[in-house]
Amino acid sequence: MSIWKQDTDLERIAGWRENTLLDALGIRVTAIGEDWLQGTMPVDHRTHQPYGLLHGGASVALAETLGSVASMLTLDPTRERSVGLDINANHVRGVREGSVTGTARPLHLGRSTQVWEIRIENEDGQLVCMSRLTMAVVPASAVGK
Repeated sequence: MSIWKQDTDLERIAGWRENTLLDALGIRVTAIGEDWLQGTMPVDHRTHQPYGLLHGGASVALAETLGSVASMLTLDPTRERSVGLDINANHVRGVREGSVTGTARPLHLGRSTQVWEIRIENEDGQLVCMSRLTMAVVPASAVGK
């Protein structure tokens, strides 16, 4: 059974990228299942740190993006929205080139908070970063737009 309360059309979601950090870093939502959302990010000059490795902050940006989009899709936007409350990340493997893929899955979908696990892997399916994101669910009027 699907957890989504909104249309999960990938083209519609892609439209949210324009003029945002997602656009600048090349983050794309690429697939949605019954209870997961997946996206990719290139590992290149935009996402490298000075040693030529994937920047940990870029991994966190991918994790927060995927968890935030997933969280939003589980809510009725006329009544409620979600905003980031806390994120942590464990960086376990370096990546120099190619791309990484993150998959967000819910650990808890409550009335006032949600907790998402985001697993980021390299092109060989090896774990690069494991992140956990806590979202606050607030009235739509508290956020705007």
